[in-house]
Amino acid sequence: MGLGAARKTALVTGAAGFLGSHLVDRLLDEGYEVVGIDNLMTGDLGNLERAGRDPHFHFQMGDVRQSIHVYAELVFNFACPASPVHYQSDPHATLTTSVLGALRLVEMARGRRCTIVHASTSEVYGDPTVHPQPESYWGNVNPIGERSCYDEGKRCAETLLNDARRAWGVDVRIARIFNTYGPRMAFDDGRVVSNFIVQALRGKPLTLFGDGKQTRSFCFVKDLIEGILALARPEPIEGPVNLGNPEEFTIRELAEEVLRLLGSDLDIIHAPLPADDPRQRKPDITRARELLGFSPRIGLRDGLRATVVDFQARLAERSPKGR
Repeated sequence: MGLGAARKTALVTGAAGFLGSHLVDRLLDEGYEVVGIDNLMTGDLGNLERAGRDPHFHFQMGDVRQSIHVYAELVFNFACPASPVHYQSDPHATLTTSVLGALRLVEMARGRRCTIVHASTSEVYGDPTVHPQPESYWGNVNPIGERSCYDEGKRCAETLLNDARRAWGVDVRIARIFNTYGPRMAFDDGRVVSNFIVQALRGKPLTLFGDGKQTRSFCFVKDLIEGILALARPEPIEGPVNLGNPEEFTIRELAEEVLRLLGSDLDIIHAPLPADDPRQRKPDITRARELLGFSPRIGLRDGLRATVVDFQARLAERSPKGR
């Protein structure tokens, strides 16, 4: 067992989501007893198919906005819609999941010996005026825009958790996660990687919002999960830690790479840029390298190839037989 000699219990909120389910699998591999909680607002039980075959995994249908009655030495808070399509569809649920979810975890952790690893986001930096973005940057966020339910919800959750550390000594680790992709992403989540792959596999033109010159840094899910586990291992760390791949691409370059992988000559069409969409996004991971030894290993082409294979298999399962 990598994180301790005796079998311990880990709680994963948002366990049926894209990242949560990969984390559940990895914790089971590490030898943990794992409790997964999800209200399936955006999660998919299909993501837990592998975990469900393991007797050390226990799923609970539940909402982090309600009191949590699970004792665990290690808590990973991944409960919150994380794509614009999903978090904007019910902004009240998005905001309250971030804020009340953090509050409920603090209530659970007070007076107990446990560690909370909280999944925050690069969206706390908003449309950044500093590039790349270090943890010391306070961000440039619209507090009343269409994305604010997510951006400000995550910022407030960080405040609650940091105050709990200062006031009551709660062991809190905060991961600011940058664009992550890989197998199990939802088809309809509106994220650029899944959008491009699904459009290409269905033979449709790829939709590029704006001029395509805006940048993102894409981290493969396997690398991200290793960073999350590394964040859980060391002595307490104060303040947030950026986790992501600092290799930066324009959105047009991503579209062209997807088409190359599929050997496709589909058209690329343009649509208006959504409100408050960041123009550039790249993590400064100096802190993660120094504190955690974190260094992503999987390049964009290899990661996209694995993601495409997963999407092809899942789309084939959805197709009517004989077609």
